[in-house]
Amino acid sequence: MILDQLDHPIVQAPMAGGPSTPALAAAVSEAGGLGFLAAGYRSPEAMRDDIAEARAATEAPFGVNLFVPGSPDVDEAALRAYVEELGPEAGEPRFDDDGWEEKLALLHHDPVAVVSFTFGCPPASVASSLQKAGSEVWVTVTSVSEARVARDAGADALVLQGVEAGGHRGTFDDPPSGGEGLSSLALLRLVASAEDIDLPLVPTGGIADAPAVAAMLAARAAAVQLGSAFMLCPEAATNPAHRTALAREAPTALTRAFSGRLARGIENQFMRDHEANAPRAYPHVHYATSPIRAAARNREDPDGFNLWAGQAHSLARALPAAELVRELSEGAFAALERAAARRGRS
Repeated sequence: MILDQLDHPIVQAPMAGGPSTPALAAAVSEAGGLGFLAAGYRSPEAMRDDIAEARAATEAPFGVNLFVPGSPDVDEAALRAYVEELGPEAGEPRFDDDGWEEKLALLHHDPVAVVSFTFGCPPASVASSLQKAGSEVWVTVTSVSEARVARDAGADALVLQGVEAGGHRGTFDDPPSGGEGLSSLALLRLVASAEDIDLPLVPTGGIADAPAVAAMLAARAAAVQLGSAFMLCPEAATNPAHRTALAREAPTALTRAFSGRLARGIENQFMRDHEANAPRAYPHVHYATSPIRAAARNREDPDGFNLWAGQAHSLARALPAAELVRELSEGAFAALERAAARRGRS
C-alpha cells in the first residue's frame, strides 16, 4: 500500500476547478505525504500534461482523481427556468461524462500510484483493470452502505468524506435534501467498526490542523485527507478573492446554485440569490454558470463565484505545502503524545 510508504499520514485532497496544481501535488508528495491531481473538469490532454508536469517535479508517488459520470436525466423544465433566472450571461447547459473513457485509457497506458473516484463507485472491471496496470484504487464514500459498495467493487482504500468537507459532496447519488450527512469522525468510527469492511480508511472533511489530524489517527484512520488546509499554500492556484475569504471567519453552507450538485462553500450573494431555485442537474448547471463564475473570478468578486471551503477553513495557513505537511504530521503525533501523557498523570 502507498499509505505504508508515506513519511507523513497526510493526503492532499484533489480540488477540481482551480486550486489543485501539479506543483502542489508534487510538493506534498516530495515532502513525504501524498499529493493528488484533480482531473475533474480537465480535458484528457490537460490531465496527461498535469501528470507529466508532476512527474518532472518529483519521483515520489502521487494520485489522480476522476469524477464518475452520473445520469443525463434531469428536470428539464426546472433547468430551463433556472437558466432564465441566471440571465443572459448564462452558458448553455449540457451533459457530458468529463472525458471518462479517454481519461481511463490514459491512466491505463501511463499509470499513477493511486486513482481515486468521486461521485460514485467505478465498476469492478474498471477497478481491476487499473490495479492490473499498477494503480491503487480509492473510492470516496459518505456512508457505510457506500463503503460496502466500494469494497465489493475491489477498492484498495476508502476516502470517508464527512459533511463538513468543502467542495462537492462525494455521494453516489445527490440527495434531494441538503442538510443530512455524517461527520467525518462519525463516519470513520462507523466504517471502522463494521466487521465486514477491512480496508485502509482516509477521512476527510473539517480537518485543517494538527490536533484534528491526531483525533482521526486515534480513531483508526490510516491517513487523513485535507483540502481547505492546502488552499492558501503558494503552490495552489486559489483565486486571490477566494484566498481572502478562506482566511477569515465566515459561515459555509451546502448549495446547488453553482453546479447543480450539492457542494459546500462560504456563503456569498450568488448562493443567496439562486439557491432556492437551483435544480439537481449536474453538470448541466455547472456549464450554465461557468461563464458567470469565470467573469467574477477575473474581477476577483467573491460574491460572484463558488468559494468552496470546509467548515474549518479559517484554520488554514499560508505556508509552503512541504512545510505544512511536516507541521501537520509532527503536530499530530505531538498531540497524541500529550494525550497519552494525561493518562499517566491521572
